[in-house]
Amino acid sequence: MTNLEWYRTFKSVYKNGNFSLAAKELFISQPAVSQQISMLEAHVGYKLFIRRSKGVEPTDYAKLLNNLIIEALERLENVENGFRAKAFDANRLISVGISKHLMSSIASTLVSEFDFIDFSFHENDVLFELVDSKKLDFAVVTKRYDTFDTIQKKLGEIKQIIVGSNTIDLTILKSNIKSKNFDATENWLNEQKWFSHDAQIPHIKLFWLHVFNKKRPSMIPNYIIPSEYEMLEIIAKNTGVAVVWNINAKNFILENKIQLLWDSKDMPHTEVFLLSNKKENLKAIFDKIELKLKNLL
Repeated sequence: MTNLEWYRTFKSVYKNGNFSLAAKELFISQPAVSQQISMLEAHVGYKLFIRRSKGVEPTDYAKLLNNLIIEALERLENVENGFRAKAFDANRLISVGISKHLMSSIASTLVSEFDFIDFSFHENDVLFELVDSKKLDFAVVTKRYDTFDTIQKKLGEIKQIIVGSNTIDLTILKSNIKSKNFDATENWLNEQKWFSHDAQIPHIKLFWLHVFNKKRPSMIPNYIIPSEYEMLEIIAKNTGVAVVWNINAKNFILENKIQLLWDSKDMPHTEVFLLSNKKENLKAIFDKIELKLKNLL
């Protein structure tokens, strides 16, 4: 039975005129080259190379064989190299940047789709700079950027809500919200134990701005937990409230680990985008990530 490696070895020896050079090119030993040529000679029934002091010289049969196989062998090698390149693109390490607050709910979805991902945690502007400078392949951001050097597509929308532990009695709060008594609602919220992912309470400030029309709430956060997912885990086991993304709280609420305190209609939705640099070999992966995250959001 014909062995393709015999012909690869024959091609290399014919081109280099030397068994040692062929062995280096093929990353095999010189005896292995000699053995494969001997086996090919036995298979075709002719002597292919004559040994000289500085290498080998092809016989007329070798020249004929080279003319017959070289085009087909090169086509086959091109197909093989193309297949390897596609397989590499399909399984290559991709770098994805995202806010650490959205890691568990959004980025973790990608783990089931790709074998190799290098995640980085940064906020929007840093993520844009990293993608724009081609230091990151992709980023999930909550801000739109105008640029000619990157691709950006909307994935969906998320919203900030107030959640709390199941130990909290919501009777008074729900009554105040229903009657639109926002002063009493704010006072009730100010009296609670508060969790925040940042000492500057950016999410809480944003909620107060849109819902109460105030630039800053009067409460001080009791606990600073730098990741929303970890914060939700702790709230589920203790007592307290927090402003979080609805996508992060969704499963916690469905599993009855925490409760929804307030999903205000005055709080706007925030758009989520997929950002990528313009590398042609990233397009197929971009489309795959886009579809996966659009279905999630």
